Amino acid sequence: MVRVRAWGSSDFFFIFLMWAIMMVGMMVPTAIPMTLVYGAVVRKAARQGTVVAPTIVFVTGYLAVWTLFSLGAALAQWGLDRAALLSPMMVTTSPVIGAGLLIAAGLYQMTPLKRACLSHCRSPAHFISTHWRPNTAGAFRMGLEHGTYCLGCCWLLMGLLFVVGVMNLLWIAAIAVFVLIEKIVPHETLPARISGLAMILTGSVLLATWL
Repeated sequence: MVRVRAWGSSDFFFIFLMWAIMMVGMMVPTAIPMTLVYGAVVRKAARQGTVVAPTIVFVTGYLAVWTLFSLGAALAQWGLDRAALLSPMMVTTSPVIGAGLLIAAGLYQMTPLKRACLSHCRSPAHFISTHWRPNTAGAFRMGLEHGTYCLGCCWLLMGLLFVVGVMNLLWIAAIAVFVLIEKIVPHETLPARISGLAMILTGSVLLATWL
């Protein structure tokens, strides 16, 4: 029987902090197009003598969403570790869970919800014009909304870190680059469909091998 050391409050805090830092490193670069558009609005307003909340307020709202996600990810890691389903490298030791995450992520890539969230992330100017709210609270809420759409695009992709390794820097960078590609390439659905099929195929092969 595998003996699992119980987590203390400090353990959970540092795991949560690890996820939060990782999400900042992965997701802030993918939000650069939206951030640049918001910053341009701020500069234009300043030239016209209008006060608009600074860009950092918008970014803070965006990061608040990913901070909450980091809390959920830390809870998931705690649950896997408590069930002895996580290796020291923070990879799930269950082929069923690994295959299930791959297949679920692949299927989600092709859903209308994924496409709807992605469409909001791919059009910064349209998002700013349709979601604009004045003052500091409004800017923070806009950041929250953008972060929510971004989370809707990527939450299952982040779950794949439990398959490839939570601390695997190569895969962390690869997922971050892929998220950015989804937001900027001309063909909106092509990367999602190709990656979705690849995930489903990989998960199915893994599951069939285990069975």
